[in-house]
Amino acid sequence: MPRRVLLIRHRHGPEDDRVATTLAANGYEGDSRYPFAGDPAGEVGGDVAGVVIYGGPYNAYDTAQHPFLREEYRLIREALAADVPLLGICQGAQMIAHHAGAWVGPPEAGWHEFGYYEISPTEAGRDFLPAPLHMAQAHFHTFDVPAGAESLASSALFPNQAFRMGPRTYGLQFHAEQTKAGFTRWQNDSDLYGKPGAQSRGEQTALMHRHDAAQDAWFTRFVSRLFPPTPAMS
Repeated sequence: MPRRVLLIRHRHGPEDDRVATTLAANGYEGDSRYPFAGDPAGEVGGDVAGVVIYGGPYNAYDTAQHPFLREEYRLIREALAADVPLLGICQGAQMIAHHAGAWVGPPEAGWHEFGYYEISPTEAGRDFLPAPLHMAQAHFHTFDVPAGAESLASSALFPNQAFRMGPRTYGLQFHAEQTKAGFTRWQNDSDLYGKPGAQSRGEQTALMHRHDAAQDAWFTRFVSRLFPPTPAMS
């Protein structure tokens, strides 16, 4: 059974997010790649069980300015063609949407989400997110849902928060993978404070402590459905 998952990261730092820890608990090897720093993105095949593309500071459509993104789009094509699980988070979701022909960019109103915001399921998304939850956010770009995909969730400021293309490809605008420690690192190094829609640090911290456990439980279940425990772990 394939057990290696390619983790495409767009910044250096501790690899302690909930994707990595849940995959490890389920018996997978997380193979982190840093194409922005010159790493090869890898290839789908052999022992590769799936692909996760994380968030980052790069615009999904700026392949001329950031040529390494072309390698990531190749990987998206390979994952879709091979029908392996493909998860895009924030920038990763925007890249999947862009690859599928959907619009990606900043909203005209100039809104940002930085903090913890309530995400609500659509009718099609009730199997994905049974009830509204507060999720970590750090973005100001968004996406249209690709043609043929299902819109799964929305927030008050950004109507497109998650989509599903077929049974194994998901795009999430929010950052449920972030732990308290991970989000605190973002708080310590962010220029989003004061932007329209962004929460204050005090509000973020209060919401983080109130909602992180529920976010953790939901996301762990979600990742475990996409990457079920391997036979040795079950």
